[in-house]
Amino acid sequence: MTNISTVWLLTTALLAAVPAAHAQPAAKIPRIGFTTIASQTIRAARIAAFKQGLRELGYVEGKNIAIEWRFAEGKLERQSEFAAELVRLKVDAIVTSGPRDTRAAKEATNTIPIIMGQDSDPVANGFVASLAHPGGNITGLSTLAPEIAGKRMELLKEVIPKLARVIVLGSASEPGYGQALKEVEQAAKAFRVQVRIVEVSAVKDIEAAFKQIGKERADGILMLSSAVFSAERKQLVALGTKSRLPVIYSQSEYVDDGGLMTYSVSFADLFRRAATYVDKILKGTKPADLPVEQPMKFEFVVNLKTAKQIGLTIPPNVLVRADRVIR
Repeated sequence: MTNISTVWLLTTALLAAVPAAHAQPAAKIPRIGFTTIASQTIRAARIAAFKQGLRELGYVEGKNIAIEWRFAEGKLERQSEFAAELVRLKVDAIVTSGPRDTRAAKEATNTIPIIMGQDSDPVANGFVASLAHPGGNITGLSTLAPEIAGKRMELLKEVIPKLARVIVLGSASEPGYGQALKEVEQAAKAFRVQVRIVEVSAVKDIEAAFKQIGKERADGILMLSSAVFSAERKQLVALGTKSRLPVIYSQSEYVDDGGLMTYSVSFADLFRRAATYVDKILKGTKPADLPVEQPMKFEFVVNLKTAKQIGLTIPPNVLVRADRVIR
Protein backbone atom coordinates (compact mmCIF):
# COMPACT_ATOMS: atom_id res chain seq x y z
CA MET A 1 0.00 0.00 0.00
CA THR A 2 2.83 2.33 0.85
CA ASN A 3 4.53 1.68 -2.50
CA ILE A 4 1.28 2.37 -4.37
CA SER A 5 0.82 5.64 -2.45
CA THR A 6 4.37 6.66 -3.20
CA VAL A 7 3.98 6.00 -6.91
CA TRP A 8 0.69 7.90 -6.97
CA LEU A 9 2.24 10.92 -5.25
CA LEU A 10 5.22 10.97 -7.63
CA THR A 11 2.94 10.68 -10.67
CA THR A 12 0.74 13.49 -9.39
CA ALA A 13 3.78 15.71 -8.81
CA LEU A 14 5.11 15.03 -12.31
CA LEU A 15 1.75 15.74 -13.93
CA ALA A 16 1.47 18.99 -11.95
CA ALA A 17 4.86 20.03 -13.28
CA VAL A 18 3.96 19.40 -16.93
CA PRO A 19 1.93 22.60 -17.51
CA ALA A 20 4.72 24.70 -16.04
CA ALA A 21 7.29 23.03 -18.25
CA HIS A 22 5.22 23.67 -21.36
CA ALA A 23 3.82 27.09 -20.37
CA GLN A 24 4.25 29.72 -23.06
CA PRO A 25 6.33 32.78 -22.09
CA ALA A 26 4.36 36.02 -21.69
CA ALA A 27 3.96 37.84 -24.99
CA LYS A 28 6.48 40.64 -25.47
CA ILE A 29 4.87 44.07 -25.32
CA PRO A 30 6.11 46.26 -28.20
CA ARG A 31 7.95 49.39 -27.11
CA ILE A 32 8.17 52.60 -29.12
CA GLY A 33 9.89 55.92 -28.52
CA PHE A 34 8.34 59.37 -28.91
CA THR A 35 10.76 62.29 -29.05
CA THR A 36 10.10 66.01 -29.35
CA ILE A 37 12.09 69.23 -29.02
CA ALA A 38 9.15 70.75 -27.12
CA SER A 39 7.74 70.16 -23.66
CA GLN A 40 4.93 67.78 -22.78
CA THR A 41 2.61 70.73 -22.15
CA ILE A 42 3.30 72.34 -25.52
CA ARG A 43 2.76 69.06 -27.36
CA ALA A 44 -0.27 68.01 -25.26
CA ALA A 45 -2.80 68.21 -28.13
CA ARG A 46 -0.62 66.19 -30.51
CA ILE A 47 0.15 63.58 -27.86
CA ALA A 48 -3.56 63.23 -27.12
CA ALA A 49 -4.29 62.77 -30.83
CA PHE A 50 -1.52 60.18 -31.16
CA LYS A 51 -2.86 58.21 -28.18
CA GLN A 52 -6.37 58.42 -29.64
CA GLY A 53 -5.08 56.98 -32.90
CA LEU A 54 -3.44 54.12 -31.01
CA ARG A 55 -6.62 53.40 -29.05
CA GLU A 56 -8.64 53.28 -32.27
CA LEU A 57 -6.26 50.53 -33.41
CA GLY A 58 -6.53 48.61 -30.13
CA TYR A 59 -3.34 49.82 -28.41
CA VAL A 60 -3.46 50.94 -24.79
CA GLU A 61 -0.31 52.36 -23.21
CA GLY A 62 0.90 50.20 -20.33
CA LYS A 63 -1.32 47.29 -21.37
CA ASN A 64 -0.28 46.10 -24.84
CA ILE A 65 2.19 48.80 -25.84
CA ALA A 66 4.92 50.69 -23.97
CA ILE A 67 5.92 54.25 -24.92
CA GLU A 68 9.22 55.88 -24.01
CA TRP A 69 8.44 59.62 -23.88
CA ARG A 70 11.31 62.08 -24.37
CA PHE A 71 10.73 65.86 -24.08
CA ALA A 72 13.69 68.18 -24.75
CA GLU A 73 11.93 71.21 -23.21
CA GLY A 74 13.31 73.45 -25.97
CA LYS A 75 16.93 72.37 -25.38
CA LEU A 76 18.21 71.54 -28.87
CA GLU A 77 21.28 69.68 -27.59
CA ARG A 78 19.12 67.05 -25.87
CA GLN A 79 17.67 65.72 -29.13
CA SER A 80 20.77 63.72 -30.05
CA GLU A 81 21.03 62.45 -26.48
CA PHE A 82 17.43 61.23 -26.51
CA ALA A 83 17.75 59.61 -29.93
CA ALA A 84 20.85 57.68 -28.83
CA GLU A 85 19.10 56.63 -25.64
CA LEU A 86 16.09 55.24 -27.55
CA VAL A 87 18.44 53.28 -29.80
CA ARG A 88 20.18 51.77 -26.77
CA LEU A 89 16.76 50.75 -25.43
CA LYS A 90 16.19 48.89 -28.71
CA VAL A 91 12.70 50.30 -29.21
CA ASP A 92 10.65 48.86 -32.05
CA ALA A 93 10.07 52.27 -33.65
CA ILE A 94 10.74 55.96 -32.99
CA VAL A 95 8.04 58.58 -33.54
CA THR A 96 9.37 62.12 -34.06
CA SER A 97 7.52 65.39 -33.57
CA GLY A 98 9.36 67.51 -36.15
CA PRO A 99 12.33 67.81 -38.55
CA ARG A 100 14.94 68.42 -35.85
CA ASP A 101 13.82 65.34 -33.94
CA THR A 102 13.88 63.29 -37.14
CA ARG A 103 17.40 64.52 -37.96
CA ALA A 104 18.67 63.42 -34.56
CA ALA A 105 16.99 60.02 -34.88
CA LYS A 106 18.35 59.55 -38.41
CA GLU A 107 21.88 60.22 -37.19
CA ALA A 108 21.40 57.71 -34.36
CA THR A 109 20.10 54.75 -36.37
CA ASN A 110 19.59 53.47 -39.91
CA THR A 111 17.82 50.28 -38.83
CA ILE A 112 15.12 51.16 -36.28
CA PRO A 113 11.99 52.44 -38.10
CA ILE A 114 11.45 56.20 -37.71
CA ILE A 115 7.96 57.64 -38.10
CA MET A 116 7.69 61.37 -38.78
CA GLY A 117 4.69 62.87 -37.00
CA GLN A 118 5.14 65.85 -39.29
CA ASP A 119 7.83 67.26 -41.56
CA SER A 120 7.86 70.34 -43.77
CA ASP A 121 9.58 68.66 -46.73
CA PRO A 122 10.95 65.12 -46.14
CA VAL A 123 12.61 64.90 -49.56
CA ALA A 124 14.36 68.27 -49.41
CA ASN A 125 15.41 67.56 -45.82
CA GLY A 126 17.07 64.34 -46.96
CA PHE A 127 14.91 61.97 -44.93
CA VAL A 128 13.33 60.02 -47.80
CA ALA A 129 14.15 59.38 -51.46
CA SER A 130 10.59 60.27 -52.48
CA LEU A 131 7.17 60.51 -50.87
CA ALA A 132 5.90 57.45 -52.75
CA HIS A 133 9.03 55.36 -52.15
CA PRO A 134 10.86 56.47 -48.97
CA GLY A 135 13.62 53.91 -49.54
CA GLY A 136 15.10 53.74 -46.03
CA ASN A 137 14.07 53.41 -42.40
CA ILE A 138 12.07 56.69 -42.32
CA THR A 139 8.45 57.32 -43.30
CA GLY A 140 5.43 59.13 -41.87
CA LEU A 141 3.54 62.37 -42.41
CA SER A 142 4.41 65.58 -44.25
CA THR A 143 3.00 69.09 -43.84
CA LEU A 144 4.03 69.90 -47.41
CA ALA A 145 1.21 72.08 -48.75
CA PRO A 146 2.40 74.96 -50.96
CA GLU A 147 -0.93 76.76 -50.84
CA ILE A 148 -0.76 77.47 -47.09
CA ALA A 149 1.51 80.54 -47.24
CA GLY A 150 -0.64 82.15 -49.91
CA LYS A 151 -3.79 81.42 -47.92
CA ARG A 152 -2.34 83.06 -44.80
CA MET A 153 -1.43 86.19 -46.74
CA GLU A 154 -4.90 86.19 -48.32
CA LEU A 155 -6.56 86.01 -44.89
CA LEU A 156 -4.45 88.89 -43.58
CA LYS A 157 -5.47 90.90 -46.63
CA GLU A 158 -9.16 90.13 -46.03
CA VAL A 159 -8.94 91.06 -42.36
CA ILE A 160 -6.97 94.23 -43.17
CA PRO A 161 -8.14 95.49 -46.59
CA LYS A 162 -5.45 98.22 -46.63
CA LEU A 163 -2.67 95.69 -45.91
CA ALA A 164 0.51 97.04 -47.45
CA ARG A 165 3.42 95.87 -45.29
CA VAL A 166 3.82 92.56 -43.45
CA ILE A 167 6.54 91.46 -41.05
CA VAL A 168 7.53 87.82 -41.51
CA LEU A 169 9.08 86.15 -38.46
CA GLY A 170 11.18 83.07 -39.11
CA SER A 171 14.44 81.25 -38.57
CA ALA A 172 16.82 80.55 -41.47
CA SER A 173 18.13 77.47 -39.65
CA GLU A 174 14.68 75.87 -39.57
CA PRO A 175 14.20 72.97 -42.03
CA GLY A 176 11.87 74.06 -44.83
CA TYR A 177 12.43 77.78 -44.16
CA GLY A 178 13.63 78.57 -47.69
CA GLN A 179 10.59 77.02 -49.36
CA ALA A 180 8.17 78.64 -46.92
CA LEU A 181 9.73 82.06 -47.43
CA LYS A 182 9.58 81.65 -51.20
CA GLU A 183 5.85 80.88 -50.99
CA VAL A 184 5.24 83.90 -48.74
CA GLU A 185 7.08 86.23 -51.11
CA GLN A 186 5.16 84.93 -54.13
CA ALA A 187 1.86 85.47 -52.33
CA ALA A 188 2.91 88.94 -51.19
CA LYS A 189 3.75 89.88 -54.77
CA ALA A 190 0.34 88.69 -55.96
CA PHE A 191 -1.41 90.81 -53.31
CA ARG A 192 0.97 93.77 -53.81
CA VAL A 193 2.15 93.57 -50.22
CA GLN A 194 5.65 94.52 -49.12
CA VAL A 195 7.40 91.90 -46.96
CA ARG A 196 10.00 92.57 -44.30
CA ILE A 197 11.86 89.51 -42.97
CA VAL A 198 12.86 89.52 -39.29
CA GLU A 199 15.20 86.69 -38.34
CA VAL A 200 14.71 84.91 -35.00
CA SER A 201 17.30 82.15 -34.66
CA ALA A 202 17.27 81.78 -30.86
CA VAL A 203 15.02 82.44 -27.88
CA LYS A 204 17.10 85.49 -26.94
CA ASP A 205 16.19 87.10 -30.28
CA ILE A 206 12.42 87.12 -29.68
CA GLU A 207 12.07 90.29 -27.59
CA ALA A 208 14.56 92.14 -29.79
CA ALA A 209 12.53 91.13 -32.86
CA PHE A 210 9.34 92.62 -31.42
CA LYS A 211 11.16 95.80 -30.41
CA GLN A 212 12.27 96.07 -34.03
CA ILE A 213 8.71 95.41 -35.21
CA GLY A 214 7.55 98.28 -32.97
CA LYS A 215 9.74 100.63 -35.01
CA GLU A 216 8.42 99.37 -38.34
CA ARG A 217 5.33 100.72 -40.06
CA ALA A 218 3.77 97.30 -40.42
CA ASP A 219 0.12 96.36 -40.85
CA GLY A 220 0.43 92.73 -39.76
CA ILE A 221 2.70 89.85 -38.82
CA LEU A 222 3.00 86.43 -40.46
CA MET A 223 4.79 83.84 -38.38
CA LEU A 224 6.55 80.87 -39.96
CA SER A 225 6.94 77.52 -38.26
CA SER A 226 9.99 77.19 -35.99
CA ALA A 227 11.17 74.98 -33.13
CA VAL A 228 12.33 78.17 -31.39
CA PHE A 229 8.81 79.59 -31.61
CA SER A 230 7.16 76.38 -30.41
CA ALA A 231 9.26 76.37 -27.26
CA GLU A 232 8.25 79.97 -26.46
CA ARG A 233 4.66 79.92 -27.71
CA LYS A 234 3.06 81.83 -24.84
CA GLN A 235 5.73 84.55 -24.91
CA LEU A 236 5.19 85.04 -28.64
CA VAL A 237 1.42 85.27 -28.23
CA ALA A 238 1.80 87.84 -25.43
CA LEU A 239 4.21 89.95 -27.48
CA GLY A 240 2.02 89.66 -30.57
CA THR A 241 -1.02 90.90 -28.65
CA LYS A 242 0.99 93.69 -27.04
CA SER A 243 2.06 94.91 -30.49
CA ARG A 244 -1.65 95.38 -31.32
CA LEU A 245 -0.91 94.09 -34.80
CA PRO A 246 -2.92 91.27 -36.40
CA VAL A 247 -0.77 88.11 -36.30
CA ILE A 248 -1.43 84.94 -38.26
CA TYR A 249 0.34 81.95 -36.75
CA SER A 250 1.55 78.63 -38.15
CA GLN A 251 -0.34 76.35 -35.72
CA SER A 252 -3.68 76.34 -33.92
CA GLU A 253 -2.03 75.93 -30.50
CA TYR A 254 -0.98 79.60 -30.67
CA VAL A 255 -4.61 80.66 -31.09
CA ASP A 256 -5.68 78.40 -28.23
CA ASP A 257 -3.13 80.27 -26.10
CA GLY A 258 -4.55 83.67 -27.10
CA GLY A 259 -3.15 84.34 -30.58
CA LEU A 260 -5.40 86.02 -33.16
CA MET A 261 -5.72 83.45 -35.96
CA THR A 262 -4.15 80.63 -37.90
CA TYR A 263 -4.58 78.76 -41.12
CA SER A 264 -2.65 75.54 -40.96
CA VAL A 265 -2.44 71.83 -41.40
CA SER A 266 -4.32 69.99 -38.66
CA PHE A 267 -1.43 68.67 -36.60
CA ALA A 268 -3.83 66.69 -34.43
CA ASP A 269 -4.98 64.83 -37.54
CA LEU A 270 -1.37 64.12 -38.58
CA PHE A 271 -0.44 62.67 -35.21
CA ARG A 272 -3.59 60.59 -35.04
CA ARG A 273 -2.65 59.16 -38.43
CA ALA A 274 0.93 58.54 -37.24
CA ALA A 275 -0.52 55.75 -35.09
CA THR A 276 -1.44 53.83 -38.25
CA TYR A 277 2.26 53.77 -39.20
CA VAL A 278 3.12 52.39 -35.76
CA ASP A 279 0.52 49.66 -36.22
CA LYS A 280 1.75 48.65 -39.69
CA ILE A 281 5.41 48.62 -38.66
CA LEU A 282 4.71 46.54 -35.54
CA LYS A 283 2.89 44.07 -37.79
CA GLY A 284 5.97 43.70 -40.01
CA THR A 285 5.70 46.30 -42.79
CA LYS A 286 9.01 48.01 -43.60
CA PRO A 287 9.21 51.83 -43.57
CA ALA A 288 10.56 51.76 -47.13
CA ASP A 289 7.26 50.24 -48.26
CA LEU A 290 5.06 52.85 -46.55
CA PRO A 291 4.58 56.01 -48.64
CA VAL A 292 4.82 59.37 -46.87
CA GLU A 293 1.35 60.87 -46.60
CA GLN A 294 0.59 64.54 -47.15
CA PRO A 295 -1.90 66.60 -45.10
CA MET A 296 -5.57 65.85 -45.65
CA LYS A 297 -7.13 68.21 -43.12
CA PHE A 298 -6.63 71.97 -42.71
CA GLU A 299 -8.07 74.37 -40.16
CA PHE A 300 -8.80 78.08 -39.94
CA VAL A 301 -9.12 79.19 -36.31
CA VAL A 302 -9.99 82.70 -35.07
CA ASN A 303 -9.84 84.09 -31.54
CA LEU A 304 -12.47 86.84 -31.22
CA LYS A 305 -11.33 87.68 -27.68
CA THR A 306 -7.94 88.67 -29.05
CA ALA A 307 -9.48 90.55 -31.99
CA LYS A 308 -11.46 92.68 -29.53
CA GLN A 309 -8.38 93.19 -27.37
CA ILE A 310 -6.38 94.70 -30.25
CA GLY A 311 -9.35 96.66 -31.61
CA LEU A 312 -9.87 94.57 -34.74
CA THR A 313 -13.18 93.58 -36.31
CA ILE A 314 -13.10 90.32 -38.23
CA PRO A 315 -15.32 90.71 -41.34
CA PRO A 316 -18.37 88.39 -41.30
CA ASN A 317 -17.42 86.86 -44.67
CA VAL A 318 -14.09 85.78 -43.12
CA LEU A 319 -15.52 84.63 -39.82
CA VAL A 320 -18.10 82.38 -41.47
CA ARG A 321 -15.28 80.36 -43.07
CA ALA A 322 -13.58 79.57 -39.75
CA ASP A 323 -13.49 75.93 -38.69
CA ARG A 324 -13.36 77.03 -35.07
CA VAL A 325 -14.04 80.36 -33.36
CA ILE A 326 -12.87 81.14 -29.82
CA ARG A 327 -15.27 83.64 -28.25
